[in-house]
Amino acid sequence: MRKILLLLLMPLAVLSASAQNNDYNMVIELNNGNFVRLDANDVKNIKFEEKAASALQTFTVNGVSFKMVKVEGGTFQMGATVEQWDDAYDSEKPVHSVTLSDFYIGETEVTQGLWEAVMGSTPCFFSSNSQRPVESVSWDDCQTFIQTLNTLTGQSFRLPTEAEWEFAARGGNLSHGFKYAMSNTIGDVAWYTGNSSGVTHPVATKAPNELGLYDMSGNVWEWCQDWYGSYGSEAQTDPTGPSSGTYRVLRGGSWGENERDCRVSNRGSDGSGLRSSDNGLRLAL
Repeated sequence: MRKILLLLLMPLAVLSASAQNNDYNMVIELNNGNFVRLDANDVKNIKFEEKAASALQTFTVNGVSFKMVKVEGGTFQMGATVEQWDDAYDSEKPVHSVTLSDFYIGETEVTQGLWEAVMGSTPCFFSSNSQRPVESVSWDDCQTFIQTLNTLTGQSFRLPTEAEWEFAARGGNLSHGFKYAMSNTIGDVAWYTGNSSGVTHPVATKAPNELGLYDMSGNVWEWCQDWYGSYGSEAQTDPTGPSSGTYRVLRGGSWGENERDCRVSNRGSDGSGLRSSDNGLRLAL
């Protein structure tokens, strides 16, 4: 008989659970009441770790709150690792070892509501819902937003480095080696061209990854701090990318991309002044 394990993801915590054999499936109820199913291959041996209060920081700006999730430092293999199969592009090679210190990263992409609370208005093409991710923002726009946010909060928010972004997308030290952010089945975790109907969607309406981060695959591309450059094979510690370049890094894919481009190791890039309706951001600290 087929078994179903039902979990409820609470707004501030991921409940602890595990599946011990192959005939388990998992149905997850999201905060918006929708359900997603992870198949038996995805569920086997997964453990959702309870997020302690110390692993979350909540900030409020002009009445809009957002959460930052602590990512414990560690060492991982960055790039076209084995689970990426034949989908990996040459730009993801060679695989190389990266060691990172602790950092915080946004639980969700920056929403239109947060951008408006900081900047006074939103530039978005899809502007009908404050919980949608902000888009149509350039890398330069993001720097202005972050500077203003830091003035308002007294914090030191920034964009994540490319290495931080990939480590977080993979689930950090809790990673189970999925192709996308928490699944090998893209529709469970991402808004992409196969299910988005050509628009962005409110954040946190797909399943989170092992760290409790939402939309690390799909919805909008996310700007990183780094200049775009080729990978080397040498091990690195807290890398920040090339010292100069032509394009800035984008990660995660978007509502307008196919499955291949929403993988956790896929890399994108654009000019720092370019605005696009599929480019947004996620904060780091």
